[in-house]
Formats: sequence, C-alpha cells, structure tokens
Amino acid sequence: MDHKELVELDHQYVMQTYGRFDVDIDHGQGATLYDLAGKEYIDFSSGIGVNSIGYANPKWVQAITDQAGKLGHISNLFYSQPYAKLAQQLCRRSGMAAAFFGNSGAEANEGMIKLARKYSFDKYGKGRGTVITLRNSFHGRTITTLTATGQDVFHNYFFPFADGFRYAVAGDMDSLQEVAGHDVCAVMLELVQGEGGVLPMDPAYVHDLAVLCAERDWLLLVDEVQTGVGRTGTLFAFQQYGIIPDAVSFAKGIAGGLPMGGFLANERCREVLGPGTHAATFGGNPICAAAAQVVLDTLDEDTLAQVTEKGKYIRARIEHMGLSSLGATRGLGMMIGVEVTGEESNKAMAARLIRNGLLVLTAGSALRLLPPLTITMAEIDKGLAIMKDTLL
Repeated sequence: MDHKELVELDHQYVMQTYGRFDVDIDHGQGATLYDLAGKEYIDFSSGIGVNSIGYANPKWVQAITDQAGKLGHISNLFYSQPYAKLAQQLCRRSGMAAAFFGNSGAEANEGMIKLARKYSFDKYGKGRGTVITLRNSFHGRTITTLTATGQDVFHNYFFPFADGFRYAVAGDMDSLQEVAGHDVCAVMLELVQGEGGVLPMDPAYVHDLAVLCAERDWLLLVDEVQTGVGRTGTLFAFQQYGIIPDAVSFAKGIAGGLPMGGFLANERCREVLGPGTHAATFGGNPICAAAAQVVLDTLDEDTLAQVTEKGKYIRARIEHMGLSSLGATRGLGMMIGVEVTGEESNKAMAARLIRNGLLVLTAGSALRLLPPLTITMAEIDKGLAIMKDTLL
C-alpha cells in the first residue's frame, strides 16, 4: 500500500474526526520514524506524549510478547499479577496509597470526579458535588470531562452538558474564592496546562490552593494525564510542587504506546470507592500493565534527571537560534511550549516542519514539543537542525 491508497482507505471507511497532516507513519526505532516510502522523521511529539520510551524498545516488546503468551485479559473479578505489581510501583514512587486502572485520560479524570463526589456525599450528604476547574484547562472529551474543561470552545454541539462545574482564572486565588461555595467538593487542575498552551502553574499559587482545599475539606485533584510518567522530569509533576494531592490521574505515557489510564488516591481516599461504585472492563489489562512496568523500570532516577537536562538543552538551543518566527520557551522537563511570533500560525508552521521531517504539535498559540523521554542527543540535534533550516 502506498500513501495515496492509505489516504483513500481512511477517507472511505473512517469517520473524519481528525485534521490529519498529509503524512503516514509506518514504523520507528528510538525517536526516529519512517513513512511508507521510507522517508525519515525525527519525533518531537511521541504520539502526543504517549510513546514515552520511544519506538520498538526491545524490553517493552519482549514484555508484551511474553504476557500475550500467558494471559491477554481476565475479568477484574479475579486477581492477576501484572496490575498488582504496577500498582505497587506507582504507589511507592509517588507516595500515594492506592491505584485504580482504566483505559484513557478522560476516563481517569472522570474517575477522580466520581471519587470526589462520593467522598463528599459520604461525609456531608447531597448538595456538595461541584468541582472547580481552571480557565484554559483541558480534561478530556467525554461529556463530563468536556464540561470540566475550562475552554468555551469545547462547550458546543453536545448539549445538555453536565452540571456541577465552575471555572476560576488560573493563578488567581481571588477568582477561585469568587466561584467557591458550600456546594464545592473539589478543585481539579493541571500543573502544566498542556492543550491550553504549555503553561506551568506558579508554585506559590499551587501551595495556597492546597492549603485552601485542606481548610475547606475539598479534595485536591491533579490531572497528570500529560504531565505524569516522567514527562516533566519527575515521575509526577506534583512532586516538584511540594504537595500531595488527594488523587492524581495518569494515562498517555504510562504503558509506552498501549491504551491505559487510571488514578492514584491518597490514604484518606483509598477506600472511598468500594465494590460496585466504579469499574472498567479493560482496567488493569495484563498486557498493558506488563508494558507499563517496563516504562517505570526505564524511568529510573538517572533517566528522569536526563529528561530535565534534555528539556533545558532543547529550550536553550531554540532560544539561541535567533529565529524571528519563534519567541520564548516555557515548560517543565520535556514538556515544552515555544511561542510563535509573526504572521504565520502555529498550525501552518507545524505543517512545514512535519513536511521537512520533524514531527511537532501545537497547543494554544504555541508549538508544543513532547519528545520521547529516551530520545538521544543525536536525535535531538537532528530535529533542532530541521527546525532551524525550516524556519530561517
């Protein structure tokens, strides 16, 4: 099959819900990808932060193969080893108490919302189920997580939206106080707003928010679907902010390319959801859990330190390129936003970079860079050279 045949097949049989770039990807190794015709691409996108340890990692491939040969799936009505071992690793390395496994980031965030509402119901009864989220946030594409998303552009078409959400301005405690009330049970936020433009939260604001949540017995829910699993240079971004959330979601990079998500709860919330209150048919799937164990084993302290250093290197190189079309960089670790200046839109710029062999993303008005966490320095330099040559 060639590129034209693939595009025709897609257009004939697949719902056209994605604005795809006119590029196909056939296979990859490390952080380097190839299309059907053999053209090479350096990947600064990692499947929107999913392929955390790159492509064709031999330990990851072997773990999947071995587990598929033993047990592909079993109901959560029975015990199996992979999910239990994974939960142990996540809890020990995060300081949290218990894990719930699902399939996606939206599902993980919706699980945290359910956790918060049941915690409040158990303690206070009805009428205390409102969750405060932040303007410019993004929490998923289910009806509930779309409503939780603090961007008006997503609040269209799918009426009626769910009740029980109010929005505060990020970084503004006065704004949060204005929308607070006796009906609030939780605050949910991203520590780096990803889809909103790669916007890190101010540590002082996060500290004050955590104190307010504790004072009012609101649960502090941290959406780490994009920032978690090493993306910011620690296993979870909250570990750089000096807080312990009541619950933290994860997805994207956790299984290195397989669909998996979930959330972790702290000690006081670990037993809020009991039998029959929450479930996921494929949650804790043995193959996904086996893959996730390889991801966590790969992301040891040395590798996480390299994520921080590589992120600093990429940002410094971009800022010193002297390109009039790019402005300041921002982010944590290898979650990087690059401001686009001038008349060309970030989407048009991304399309040019992709045509020239560098896969990038957009977010807000910026370019968004999410390379595989194991990308080599040679691959980084090759990608940055494509960026410079394209945008000169």
